[in-house]
Amino acid sequence: MPKSRDVVETQEHYKSRWRSIWIMYLTMFLSSVGFSIVIMSVWPYLQKIDPTADASFLGWIIASYSIGQMVASPLFGLWSNYRPRREPLVISTAISVAANCLYAYVHVPHSHNKYYMLTARALVGFGAGNVAVVRSYIAGATSLTERTSAMANTSACQAVGFILGPVFQTCFTLIGEEGVTWKFLCLQLNMYTTPVLFGALLGVINIILIFAIFREHRVDDMGRQYKSINSDGEGSDVLDQNTEGSIDHVAVVALNILFFVILFVFAVFETIATPLTMDMYSWTRKEAVFYNGIILSVIGIESVIVFMVVKTLSKKTGERAILHAGLLTVLVGFFILLPWGKKLPNIQWQEIKNNSIPRTAPSEMLAPFWSLPELQLPSNHTAEPVGCPVTQSWCLNTPMIYLAQYISSDVLIGLGYPVCNVMSYTLYSKVLGPKPQGVYMGWLTASGSGARILGPVFVSQIYTHLGPRWAFSLICGVVVVSLLLLEIVYKRLIAFSVRYGRMQEENC
Repeated sequence: MPKSRDVVETQEHYKSRWRSIWIMYLTMFLSSVGFSIVIMSVWPYLQKIDPTADASFLGWIIASYSIGQMVASPLFGLWSNYRPRREPLVISTAISVAANCLYAYVHVPHSHNKYYMLTARALVGFGAGNVAVVRSYIAGATSLTERTSAMANTSACQAVGFILGPVFQTCFTLIGEEGVTWKFLCLQLNMYTTPVLFGALLGVINIILIFAIFREHRVDDMGRQYKSINSDGEGSDVLDQNTEGSIDHVAVVALNILFFVILFVFAVFETIATPLTMDMYSWTRKEAVFYNGIILSVIGIESVIVFMVVKTLSKKTGERAILHAGLLTVLVGFFILLPWGKKLPNIQWQEIKNNSIPRTAPSEMLAPFWSLPELQLPSNHTAEPVGCPVTQSWCLNTPMIYLAQYISSDVLIGLGYPVCNVMSYTLYSKVLGPKPQGVYMGWLTASGSGARILGPVFVSQIYTHLGPRWAFSLICGVVVVSLLLLEIVYKRLIAFSVRYGRMQEENC
């Protein structure tokens, strides 16, 4: 086979390949927008359509997205291994479009509306399982030198989607709660339904672009074109058949564990932000939502910048070293959050009236930030209680976390998380090599979805009952164990072509 890239890949093929990759970027962006575009309005909309729903059911609605994605990712990945990727991409996007339309109609039934909303969000998550197909396609359509940059761009598109989703939602709030009603369609266009219908429209556009522009492309680690198993009527290359057993499954399992830890600790960080700042700084619900919203927005922008920087940095230092540095940065970020000093947080003693202590249930303190403004105060209070509630016994003996600690931690975690995210995906795709990666990417996506489900559960139990010292100490312990795991498998985290080349040399 010729080794000259300009002979093996024509200019037209190169352009077509990168047009298809850009369609995958768009698909990733729309997938994350589908999650975040309604996240701020789920709670008030749920209360409006079904007064029987409580904050605990809201938690299930939020988690249903990740559960749906966790189930669908391996299935779509398996599908993409044996059929043209256009099929799972179109079907998954169509499911998301249909689910968004269902969400817009959950107000119509006379009962059980909350279950219809739960179903709609689970189906949106199921459609988002195409993330595994997207990443497996990009891994197979890029050379080793292109892959880190392509994976960084993919993660950047995902991050931008998470940032812009709430922005779109904010714009649609101008329509108001009542909006416009089309009786012949039984459709209400208001601040709750218009965002999902907008998301459905974007999904339809995405399907059209997949049909019009997307093409199956596959190159080896050197960038040389060869047949794709996903194309109708085409078989797999001899390389795939002969080297399937050569994949380092120890490295694959290790990277799945590392990816789980990365998303787990970030889910904990996102979940704990609002209750932690309310407890430590006596912020009201409105202040906590506003200030943490600003902080998370800045972190989102920081993440996009980091995604762009690591593309260049990885060429000089390598992905393994950057992943190691990212985990160390996250560890330092959580270590800084450990309570130090002697000053205790303000306690809600001043709110005692009529010899009663205001009780703030743990479920209220750990309710998602979008539900906090709706929480009701006890009837014997004229002002919102602020400070660390005495129902959390640790408030009486745990030092407060200073605001400087919290901000510094935010910056470090916002720096370390995107680094770890991109590098784990990149290393994973390189370890897998030329074999179709759909199923493997499906399992990696599923492990991340599981982490987003378990993270909030973990922190809600540990933080409420034992406090931030135990919660963040355990997180530090988890990150230390992941660093040890990285050290153990460090030499195994190499590209398949490098490992295959070494094995060929050893056999000669």
